[in-house]
Amino acid sequence: MADGVTGSVTIAPSDGIRHRGAAIGLGSPEFEASRTDLLAARRSGSAGLVHSWEMVTAVDGPGTRMTIFMSGCPLRCLYCHNPDTMGMKEGTVEKVEDVLKRIKRMQPVFKASNGGLTISGGEPLFQIEFTRRILAGAHEMGVHTCIDTSGYLGSRLTDEDLENIDMVLLDVKSGDEELYRRVTSRDLAPTIAFGDRLSALNKRVWVRFVLVPGLTDSDENVEKVAQIVSRWPNVERLEVLPFHNMGADKWHTLGMEYELDGVLPPTRESVHHVVDIFKAHGINAIAT
Repeated sequence: MADGVTGSVTIAPSDGIRHRGAAIGLGSPEFEASRTDLLAARRSGSAGLVHSWEMVTAVDGPGTRMTIFMSGCPLRCLYCHNPDTMGMKEGTVEKVEDVLKRIKRMQPVFKASNGGLTISGGEPLFQIEFTRRILAGAHEMGVHTCIDTSGYLGSRLTDEDLENIDMVLLDVKSGDEELYRRVTSRDLAPTIAFGDRLSALNKRVWVRFVLVPGLTDSDENVEKVAQIVSRWPNVERLEVLPFHNMGADKWHTLGMEYELDGVLPPTRESVHHVVDIFKAHGINAIAT
């Protein structure tokens, strides 16, 4: 795993408005460390590389939420709108105790809106030791906790970890194994296994499915997604997320090939058509 650190680094915190995709910190004191010290901190989970964070309402779970975007992801989704989170190259090094202090200060907002904390990415389970410490600390405070994950690394979560997670946003990229590999460069099986595990625990789940014209929008693929999700009675709803190409510039800036150049968002009619397919399987599907 490339950690993006080649020598001594000094990463200072910043204050002010937080924007999704901006490599800005959560308020840790200036962090000076050698590459060896940073690697040790990441392995232990005492510190992690955080890409960015923001306060959002009714987007990454119920209520007003503090969403932390972690750096690092094992998937290479063709439609990723934050490709700069794929590697461990952008972000700020944050200490667990400083992140938890920030979460604690947000508790009045969480309580007023029935919101909480969501850890996203990238992939929140990529830096598992840091993520589990944040989840445990937040859960101990009584803060509602959620992860937004592909489920590909779900096996990294222990039963104790899952007790500290109140809700999971599970991204099901495709229902067809071959197409899933084309979309993500990874296998579908780990996501299904994780979904089965969450179902057995009756863990609260919202499923997300990105509708990409010419890629994931065939009736056959949607039916296969529906067949997978319909076997999980713990799924409260399925969100159909229309594809957008707002991340294209990031791909180009990073010198990465963006295969979806020229692909337009799905029509309103096609989105509702897919919602209807899911509803025919008894799934509470919505268009977002």
